[in-house]
Amino acid sequence: MTDVTAGRAAGAAGAGGMSLGAMAGWLTRPDLWMAVGVLGILVILIFPLPALLLDVMLAVSIITSVMILMTGLFIHKPLEFSSFPTILLIATMLRLALNLASTRLILSHGHEGTAAAGHVIEAFGNFVMAGNFVIGIIVFAILVIVNFIVITKGSGRIAEVAARFSLDAMPGKQMAIDADLSAGLIDEKVAKARRKELEDESSFYGAMDGASKFVKGDAIAGLLITFINIIAGLIIGVAQQGMPFGEAARTYTILTVGDGLVSQIPALIISTAAGLLVSKAGVTGSADQAMIRQLTGYPKALGLSAGVMGLMAFLPGIPFIPFFGLAALAGYTAFAVSRAANRTAAEEVQQAATDHAAANAPPAEEPMANILKIDDLKIELGYGLLPLVQSEGGSDRLTDQIKALRRQLATDMGFVMPSVRILDNVQLQPNQYIIRVKEVEAGQGYVWPAQYMVMDPMGGQVDLPGVHTTEPTFGLPATWVDANLKEEASVRGYTVVDAATVLSTHLTEILKANTSDLLSYAEVQKLLKEMAKDQADLVKDLVPSQITISGIQRVLQVMLAERVSIRDLPAILEGIAEAVSFTRSPPQIAEHVRARLSRQLCAQYAGPDGGLALIALSPRWEQAFADSIIGQGDDRQLAMQPSKLSEFITLVRDAFEDAARMGEAPVLLTSPGIRTFVRSIVERFRSQTPVMSQAEIHPRVRLKTVGSV
Repeated sequence: MTDVTAGRAAGAAGAGGMSLGAMAGWLTRPDLWMAVGVLGILVILIFPLPALLLDVMLAVSIITSVMILMTGLFIHKPLEFSSFPTILLIATMLRLALNLASTRLILSHGHEGTAAAGHVIEAFGNFVMAGNFVIGIIVFAILVIVNFIVITKGSGRIAEVAARFSLDAMPGKQMAIDADLSAGLIDEKVAKARRKELEDESSFYGAMDGASKFVKGDAIAGLLITFINIIAGLIIGVAQQGMPFGEAARTYTILTVGDGLVSQIPALIISTAAGLLVSKAGVTGSADQAMIRQLTGYPKALGLSAGVMGLMAFLPGIPFIPFFGLAALAGYTAFAVSRAANRTAAEEVQQAATDHAAANAPPAEEPMANILKIDDLKIELGYGLLPLVQSEGGSDRLTDQIKALRRQLATDMGFVMPSVRILDNVQLQPNQYIIRVKEVEAGQGYVWPAQYMVMDPMGGQVDLPGVHTTEPTFGLPATWVDANLKEEASVRGYTVVDAATVLSTHLTEILKANTSDLLSYAEVQKLLKEMAKDQADLVKDLVPSQITISGIQRVLQVMLAERVSIRDLPAILEGIAEAVSFTRSPPQIAEHVRARLSRQLCAQYAGPDGGLALIALSPRWEQAFADSIIGQGDDRQLAMQPSKLSEFITLVRDAFEDAARMGEAPVLLTSPGIRTFVRSIVERFRSQTPVMSQAEIHPRVRLKTVGSV
C-alpha cells in the first residue's frame, strides 16, 4: 500500500514538473503575450474595470505613446519602425477600451466624487482645469482640434500623396536597378535586396494612409464620448442621484475632461509620431517580433521615456507607484540594451582589428594533412561552365539538382552519399567537365550552359542545326541547339534537356556504378548507431562477437555493387546473423541476405504491370558453369574455356536485345550455386543487367519468361 501511494505521489510530482516546464515555455513566448494583451483589450470593452487597474492601464497607454514618439525621433530609417501601423491599431484599441471603461465608472460612480474613475483622471482634470471646468473644456477642445484638424489630416494627406508618387516612380526605380545590374555596378544579391526594399516602401505608403484613419476616428470618438459623459452624467447625477446641478456639473465635468485629456494626449503624441513616420517601410516577420525588436532597439528612446515617466510620477495627485515603476523598468531596459550594444560594438572593433592583422600576416603553410586528404566526389568545371553554379534562382542550377540527387539516392540506396565538391579547373577546356570518385576520373563530357541538348528517343540523329555530339552518359547521338530552337524540338517529339541536367544525369549514373566504393567504414558505423532502439540488441549480438563492422561493410558493398538497396538494414542484419553460422565469406553472406530480400528484389525489377520478366539459363549452361567451378568452400573460382565464355556472352547479348525489342526489361535467372559466377561474367559487358537466382524469387510474384540462353 505504501509503494502504491509513493508511486502515485511520484507520478503527480512528475506531472506537476511537466506542467511547470510547459508553463515556463509558454511564458517566454512573446506571441502568446501579444495575443493575451489583445484579448485583454477586448475584455476591457465588456467587463467593468476597477479604478486602481484603470490607473495602471492609463499609465501604460501614456508611456507607450511616449515610447513610440521617441522611437520615431531616433530611428535612422523609417523602415526600422515598419510595425508602426500595427502598433497604432493596438494603441487606438487600448485607448478606446479605456474610454469605455472610464465612461462606465464615471456614469455609475460619478456621484461619489471626482475620484470615482481613478486618481489619474481626477489628477488630469484638476491639474488642467485649475478649479475652472470652462478652462478644462477649452483646453480639451483645442487638443482635439490640433490632433484632428492639423496633425492627423496632414499625416493622412502626406501618406496619400507619397503613395501616389511612389507607385508612379516604381517602374523607373526598377529600371534603374536593372541598369545597375546589367552594368555590373551591383550583383544579383544587392539587386534583390533593393527590389525588396522598393516593394516594402510602396506597401508601407498604403499602410500609413490607412493608419491615419485610426487616429481620425479616435478623435471623433473622443468628442462623442466627452459629449455623452457630460450630458448623461448631468442627467444621472441630478435626476437619479439627487445631486445639485452645480455639484453635478462640476463633478462630471472634471471626470469627463480628465478622461478626455488622458485619452487625447496619447492620441496627440502618436499622431505626431505618425506624421514623422509617413515614409517607406515594410514589415518582415511577425508583428510581435518587429515591435519588440524595434521598440527596444534604441536605448536613447527608452531612457527619455523613463525620464518622462519618472517626472510624471512626482506630479501632484499622480499615483507614484505605477508611473515610477514603469520609469524604472524602462530605464533598466535602456541601460541593459545600451550595455549590450556597446559590448557588441567593442567585439566588432576587436574582430576588425584581428581580421586586419590576419590579412596582413604572411600566409601560413598548408598542413600536410590537408594535402593528403582525398575528396570522395568531385566535379571539375571549365571556366565556361561556372554559370551553372553561380546563377541565382532557377530550378536548373547544378547545386540544386545535386542536392535533389543525393536525397533521391539516399531514398533508393539506403545511405547518404558524400557531399560533392565543385571547383573550377583552368586546365580544362571552357565547356569541359570531369567527375572524379576518390580523386580518380570516373567520367567526363562537354556541355554548353546557354544551349540545350536534343536527342531522338528512337536513337537516330536529330535533324536540327547545331553541334552534333554524343550524349556523355549513355552514348546516344545528340545535338546541342540554341535556346530559340527548344520549342521546335519539343514539337517534333525530341527529348530536350539543359546543360545542368545533362551533367547531373551523368553524375547519377557514375554514383550508382560506384556506390559500393563510397560506403565507408564511418558511414556503416553511423548507420548502425542510428538504427531504431528495438533493433539495438541485434547489433549488440552481431558486433563484434560474430562479425566486425568491417565485415558488415564488405557485405553491404557487395550488395551495392549490384545496385541492391540497403535501406532495409534490420532485415540485412538478420540475414547476416543467420549466414555467419556457416560462412565467413562476404560474397556468400551477401547471397544469403539477397534470398531474405526476395520481395524487395522482385519489386525492384518488376515491370509496369507488376510482373517479373525472366530470361532463364538453360540446363546446358547451368551444367557448363557448374562443371567449370574449381576449389572448395570460400575458395571456389570459375575456370571456363574462353571460347565457351565468348559463346555465352553472344547468346546473352542476343537474348536481351530480343527482349528489348519486345519492350521488356528482364532479369537473368540462374541457380543459386552459380549466380555469383554468372554475374561476374555478365557485368563485364552488361553492367546494368540484373542476375537473380531461383532462391531470390518471391513465391507470390508473377513471373513471365521472355526467353532463354
